[in-house]
Amino acid sequence: MSTGSSSQLDMNHWLLRLVAFIIDSIIIGIVAGVIYAILIIFVVLGGGLFFVWGPILLLGFLLGILELFYFMFMDAYYGGTLGKKILGLRVQMVDGSKVTFEKAFIRNISKIYWLFLLIDWLLGIVTPGKDQRQKYTDRIAGTTVVSVKQTVFAATSQPPPPPPPPPP
Repeated sequence: MSTGSSSQLDMNHWLLRLVAFIIDSIIIGIVAGVIYAILIIFVVLGGGLFFVWGPILLLGFLLGILELFYFMFMDAYYGGTLGKKILGLRVQMVDGSKVTFEKAFIRNISKIYWLFLLIDWLLGIVTPGKDQRQKYTDRIAGTTVVSVKQTVFAATSQPPPPPPPPPP
């Protein structure tokens, strides 16, 4: 995968982004599950069994808000989420500079609800753009996701030294 823009769609790039998103969603799901369980315990122990449906309906909203803030914070401060780091991807402005909070908010607003994210990805994949690595909100924000040379799982060992010269 190259780091320059290309007019040809790179499905491997999109697959890496999808796997990174799944990794990040698992992390967020665990955090949301803990918060949700604590909320349910307080509602039930407080005698409000009738009001359990309120927190159940709020779970999707809670996940969306957590995803928005997680992705926004990680993109702005670290250049990508844990999932992106593991897979060797980085979020940056199209000029190569660091993403600001405002731009990170714009590029991640579609993560507040799964249907918005799906539409965002589909529009990015099927509509023409200067950089085919951008989902639609990336185009609006002026950001892109690029592949970096080193991934967390890449081999870091040096090549073996050359053999010693033969004895005289």
